[in-house]
Amino acid sequence: MDELKDLETIKELLETKQYTRLRQKVADMNTADVAAVLEELEKEELLKIFRILPKSMAADVFSYLEVDNQQLIITSLSDKEAANIINNLMADDATDLLEEMPANVVKKLLANASAETRRDINHLLRYPEDSAGSIMTVEYVDLKENMTVEDAIARIRQVGVDSETINICYVLDAKRTLVGTVALRYLLISPPDAVIGEIMHENVIFINTMMDQEEVARQFQKYDFTAMPVVDNENRLVGIITVDDIVDILQEEATEDIEKMAAIVPSDKPYMKTGVIETWKKRIPWLLLLMISAAFTGSIITSFEDALSVCVVLTAYIPMLMDTGGNAGGQASVTIIRGLSLDEIEFSDIFRVIWKEARVAVLCGITLAAANFVKLLVFDRVTITVALVVCLTLIAAVFIAKIVGCILPMLAKRVGFDPAVMASPFITTIVDALSLLIYFRIATAVLHIS
Repeated sequence: MDELKDLETIKELLETKQYTRLRQKVADMNTADVAAVLEELEKEELLKIFRILPKSMAADVFSYLEVDNQQLIITSLSDKEAANIINNLMADDATDLLEEMPANVVKKLLANASAETRRDINHLLRYPEDSAGSIMTVEYVDLKENMTVEDAIARIRQVGVDSETINICYVLDAKRTLVGTVALRYLLISPPDAVIGEIMHENVIFINTMMDQEEVARQFQKYDFTAMPVVDNENRLVGIITVDDIVDILQEEATEDIEKMAAIVPSDKPYMKTGVIETWKKRIPWLLLLMISAAFTGSIITSFEDALSVCVVLTAYIPMLMDTGGNAGGQASVTIIRGLSLDEIEFSDIFRVIWKEARVAVLCGITLAAANFVKLLVFDRVTITVALVVCLTLIAAVFIAKIVGCILPMLAKRVGFDPAVMASPFITTIVDALSLLIYFRIATAVLHIS
């Protein structure tokens, strides 16, 4: 509600050309709120307001904008203005910006960036995508273990304004090896002549530069930190990761898994920013694969046409059996995929998982079969033998679906694939084919048809 009010006020001030009041209005707002308002404006309005932003907040607002608006702004700025933006962004935000921009824009930004900014950006760009090194920032407060508290506070005053956080300071030895951490509050309550090496916390939890970002998020969740140091293979401190980066990672990874589980090639663009052709390209490969695999289901039905012609009523229950089996498999697969992503389940647990899902499947299958048996006899008024065929198939379909649903994601993880790929659509296709085979085999045996 406040955001809508801010948007209306800013538009009114812009239309009436009250630029002094407009500048004061945006200066009093939170940078994230200013960015949210800018996203709702037309391009010309966005550029006008961005140009009157105080220099002290322009870079912060810029970092919250969508990539296409960032590109619009950068290409419209003079070299000097572009340099002001890139030099005032945190190194990790600047790196993310460059990775999304066209080559000509990147060239312009780097050409106008300071030597220190270019060094930091190039440092981050050399790490693999989605690794801890690629998402860390190099703006942090480092201290020497032989410093006094008074020296440490003086250093914080010197470099803290350009640091991502000053709540935790990182203590290094002469070789830049991470040897400890010290919280700002301890510095404030310690005697000025106390030595950092004597008051620092030596049991440091750290992250390696090559750790996958999903594992980094799990480490933050495990230790409940707001920032963690990143070290290279020689335990030298090279950067830090803060919790705001982790929030972005969690959203990105969750979106990617959801898209894979829905048989969509993951996209890094918001839905409304993705064109029709690009969306088509993301969806059609899996749809083609699933359509081809579903053709086997049709061939199974065709091969049992004679049996169906003898007992036509069996045809009416094919959709119910296939849907129930697919739903049961989907339940198992989603649960297992989630457990794998949270490291609650390992491949070594596969037999325990199968045993558990088997028992769950039996209970679910019997419950569904019992309810369906009553429905078939009372409402559908089929014969007991037909009801028996349908209900036995239902038990078998649920059992197989849950076993397949728990095994495939674990096998995928074992061989190095993303378990989310082995989710509902893929498992449903397999279960549909198996359910039909079982259905017709049971029908042939119980009803003595061929």
